[in-house]
Amino acid sequence: MIIFQNSKLTLFQSALYQTNTLLYDAGGFLLLVDPNWLPKEVQFIRDHVDEFHSGKSIYLLFTHSDYDHIIAYGLFPEAKVIASERFQNSLRKQKNLEEIHQFDQQHYLKRSYPILYPEVDFMISEDEQQLEIEGELLTFYLSPGHTDDGLFTIVESEGIFIAGDYLSDLEFPFIYFSSEFYIETLHKVDTILQNHIIQYLIPGHGHFIKDENSEILLRKNRDLKYVEDLRSAILNKDKFPIEDWLSQFPFPDGLKEQHEKNEKQVADDLN
Repeated sequence: MIIFQNSKLTLFQSALYQTNTLLYDAGGFLLLVDPNWLPKEVQFIRDHVDEFHSGKSIYLLFTHSDYDHIIAYGLFPEAKVIASERFQNSLRKQKNLEEIHQFDQQHYLKRSYPILYPEVDFMISEDEQQLEIEGELLTFYLSPGHTDDGLFTIVESEGIFIAGDYLSDLEFPFIYFSSEFYIETLHKVDTILQNHIIQYLIPGHGHFIKDENSEILLRKNRDLKYVEDLRSAILNKDKFPIEDWLSQFPFPDGLKEQHEKNEKQVADDLN
């Protein structure tokens, strides 16, 4: 599962949707982001933490509440949780847990831990809110659009930009909440690059970026164009060039259904 590792960072990637889990060793504590997916995969992450980082306190950061991102919470009962205020107050808690149950039932999967919705210890409620843990400074930006409860996180000392389900090289935007908010969130990427020294971009799915802010901007501008062009096409009742967009990605067949969902969401946004 390990696709990148240095003295402080370990990046795990699931076989499903190339979903990423970041482990950051800050010295005195661990920051673990969105541990996922399959039972053996999350157990591998747990075992890795126990074998190589034993005795350190764990902080679990959830970038948003989609079920695949919270699926391993119950395997880290000792961890303190960081997430947005909207994450804590979500009205979809039961729905997200039901989606985990349905996924496991559909694929005949058994887990060794309880399926629970995370209880948040450190709630983030505004842009540029900061949290200092044992001398390590984290800066946060709310990132609604994909969902309503998204969170961007910057690990200041290492220049790590944790983006959640934004800025993937594998997919155009998945708009579950609001296309208008999605656009606002993408514009925050410019602010982050201007105000922070970014050395790593960790998206929720796909390939991470190291020391290439120009590539981050390319992904941001591509995603912004998709959302803006889709809004314009629906508003003006024009045909959206979906085949041109699909040809840009390595798994186009897997994106068709999501584009149709995006069309419905954007139509609702514009009504």
